[in-house]
Amino acid sequence: MDASQLSAAPHPLAKPGYGKIAAPEQAPRTARDFAHLPAREAAVAGYLDRLPDGADISVKTLAAVLPLWGQCALRTALNRLATAGHLHRVRQRLPGEATRWVTRTYFSRTARDGAWWARFTRRDSPAPTAPPPLPQTPPPPPQAPPAPADPDPGSRPDPGPAAYGVLASLGRVAPALALSKADCTALAPLLVPWLDRGITPDRIRLALTAGLPPVVHHPAALLRKRLEAKLPAAPPDPAPAAAPAPPVRAECTECRAPGPPTAFTEGRCRACRPQGPRPPVFTPTLTPAEVRAHAARVREGNRR
Repeated sequence: MDASQLSAAPHPLAKPGYGKIAAPEQAPRTARDFAHLPAREAAVAGYLDRLPDGADISVKTLAAVLPLWGQCALRTALNRLATAGHLHRVRQRLPGEATRWVTRTYFSRTARDGAWWARFTRRDSPAPTAPPPLPQTPPPPPQAPPAPADPDPGSRPDPGPAAYGVLASLGRVAPALALSKADCTALAPLLVPWLDRGITPDRIRLALTAGLPPVVHHPAALLRKRLEAKLPAAPPDPAPAAAPAPPVRAECTECRAPGPPTAFTEGRCRACRPQGPRPPVFTPTLTPAEVRAHAARVREGNRR
């Protein structure tokens, strides 16, 4: 049966952040992708494979759009797809929420083993967007925050006098750049950004006096041009600390018990996995007649 013909109606979508999520690194689609599955599971997998991300693939919705099977049959088919490595359910706590957990359902056209799904759930990948909050009363329009008041204006050093002192000292380093009091006062505001960006006075003097022409006719004009052209770039703002990734938990395809991804094998927890072969039962090597004869010899020895 062609999976594209199972339902002619458009498939409903889930709430934002829920529904089907296609797993990465899948092989190209072929006609033999689900040939290893039983007919029902292959048809359901082919239908899920063609749904877009965000489609509602809950059992109730699938039963409504695929009337060929009921909810119990579809639940069994989804569990078998999880065991075969095509479907993977992960419980995640919403960022910033202490008690809200959601179940993400990933679908892979390429069958994956439990180790691949465990690595995928631990991978630092962008998490799906959380569902939008419930509508509430619209908040008032935002207002511009007031400028923070300086509790003690006199505690901050004024860079103006420092800039004036650096300019006044240039004549001692390079006599051609000797400035008047009026020139230092006029150029000091151009030197304040240098000091705000952490440039030391020695580095400032070196930048302003290096490579001077043989004759300087207008020291103030030359320094103004250099102060504007050689201003160092501002340091970048520190990157905000990345928010810790929400914890990831998987759930058993049989009993829905949550747990870490490493505690599940083929989508099932330890209690739901089939037990291994039992140790062989000890089989006696003596026949019943030989046992009775041996017991008689022991009793005869005790009487003696």
